Amino acid sequence: MTEPRLDFVNCPDGQGGHRMAYWQWNSSPGDPAAARVVVCMHGLTRQGRDFDTLARVLLAQAHGPLRIVCPDIVGRGRSDWLRDPQGYQVPQYAGDVLALLAALQAEAPIGALDVVGTSMGGLIGMVLAGAKDLPLPAPVRRLVLNDVGPAIEAAAIARIASYVGRGGRYPDVQAAADALWSISTGFGPHTPEQWLALTRPMVVPAGERSADGRRKQAPGTGEGGDGVVLHYDPALAEPIRALTPEIAAQAEQAAWALYDAIRVPTLLLRGAQSDLLSPATAQAMTQRGPRARLVEFAGVGHAPTLIDPAQSGAVASFLLDR
Repeated sequence: MTEPRLDFVNCPDGQGGHRMAYWQWNSSPGDPAAARVVVCMHGLTRQGRDFDTLARVLLAQAHGPLRIVCPDIVGRGRSDWLRDPQGYQVPQYAGDVLALLAALQAEAPIGALDVVGTSMGGLIGMVLAGAKDLPLPAPVRRLVLNDVGPAIEAAAIARIASYVGRGGRYPDVQAAADALWSISTGFGPHTPEQWLALTRPMVVPAGERSADGRRKQAPGTGEGGDGVVLHYDPALAEPIRALTPEIAAQAEQAAWALYDAIRVPTLLLRGAQSDLLSPATAQAMTQRGPRARLVEFAGVGHAPTLIDPAQSGAVASFLLDR
């Protein structure tokens, strides 16, 4: 299958609910019945099409039917924006993914569940794999954490807070790609074609914003007469800028408790120049909890995009090893 199918799931929140979009790849087009499911979750300001290359690699190498599901976490991509920006936090995201898994289970029973999470998506994955008594249709079988752990470096939080929600309007996709590259060099080397492909789902025509400037319903991608804007709700920045050292310390303690409770095989990927996942935290993760297998990529910071064959290959080998 060369292109994914777009679908939506209704998710609860304290303001009447919202829709979350997700992209589903199937071994056989039009056949969602594969019992083996891989859920891939993106980073803070990204969206589900980040995993296009990985999805194609997994489908090409899979031993049997496979479903790969890549949500646009609420506030991003084709998903709704929240009425209350304080909801843009991991508990809401994890609840939305549980709603997605319930919908997938109703579509076709899930027999095996693997989780891949980049940065923020990895924190959601830690909840799914480490929290007790979640209504999962199947236990998490294997977990991939891409450049994230329980401890997040303060310098990385400050760097991210400096740009989240402050993106402007661009005349076209190429101009947006150039602007995004200026804050994304940590992703490591990419060809111009690769970076442009990663950028296209990151923007929407400027006219697709609703009158209040925040809410939107299932936009497309492309270019309009007024140029393009970034796909995500600028209010994502509000919880980040409200983060205090005390809140961060409490969150880190809770995250380590989640990580220590994980009992499934775990692969930890790290950009060797990452400013978010320190070498000390990565090493601790190989000794605690699931004792993750660590793979580092030279010349890459935060975070590997899983486009390079060495990166996608490491994930495929881990998930598809029988």
